[in-house]
Amino acid sequence: MDLGFNGKVAVITGGDSGIGKATAQLLVREGAEVAIIDKTSEALEQAAKEISKFKEVFAVQADLTKLEEVEAAKRQIIERFQTVHILVNAAGITGATADFLELSDEEWYETIEVDLMAAVRICRAFIPLMREVGWGRVVLISSEDAVQPYPEEVPYCACKAAVLNLAKNLSKAYAKDGVLVNTVSPAYIASPMTDAMMKKRSQQLGVNFDEAIASFLDEQRPHIELKRRGKPEEVAAVIAFLCSEQSSFVVGFNYRVDGGSVASL
Repeated sequence: MDLGFNGKVAVITGGDSGIGKATAQLLVREGAEVAIIDKTSEALEQAAKEISKFKEVFAVQADLTKLEEVEAAKRQIIERFQTVHILVNAAGITGATADFLELSDEEWYETIEVDLMAAVRICRAFIPLMREVGWGRVVLISSEDAVQPYPEEVPYCACKAAVLNLAKNLSKAYAKDGVLVNTVSPAYIASPMTDAMMKKRSQQLGVNFDEAIASFLDEQRPHIELKRRGKPEEVAAVIAFLCSEQSSFVVGFNYRVDGGSVASL
């Protein structure tokens, strides 16, 4: 299947690891020009080096919680590629995990800035370029937590639910301009974020890493029917379809890539 990425420019946030990196690798292999954005320079440079084995990518360091850095990243990307056709927002954090009554305003704001407002800023920066050329694809990464919340992760869950609403609003506003906006909601994907969760769990329970994963699946994610963590590449495949010419009648939809984790219809 020809995904139609030749001549297309893609911007991927959170591109130094996990889902963002896997998506960048896939889009590059399929012929897109790709810019990856992330906060940590060392990890970003290493990811760019690995991805560039297929085709050179453009690495841009930026903190998406800072408007001026988002605008600077946009200027660099426009200078390099002149325009943008595809935006994938994969940047995110778990944020503070605790009982709701124990969470401070500051802990809420930290998660909101990264998991919601970064998506707002990055869309505001790049959607106008897509409207100018009359063609665009935007994929915002949400989570199973958006529709199946977990009390110990309430700021993250609330932000990911907001991302679903944001994407639906944007899909209604800009589809007439040829800009199609959708979301992808993964669950328990092998990534630095879930690695950190499992290392913390292994220490708390006094078990090894693999045992921490197994107990988490049994106790916290019993509806993942495949009984394993997902692979970033499995999420990237769905994102790539949504970014392609083949998704021309898919607008405002949320694709779950969760191994069955969401128990409801």
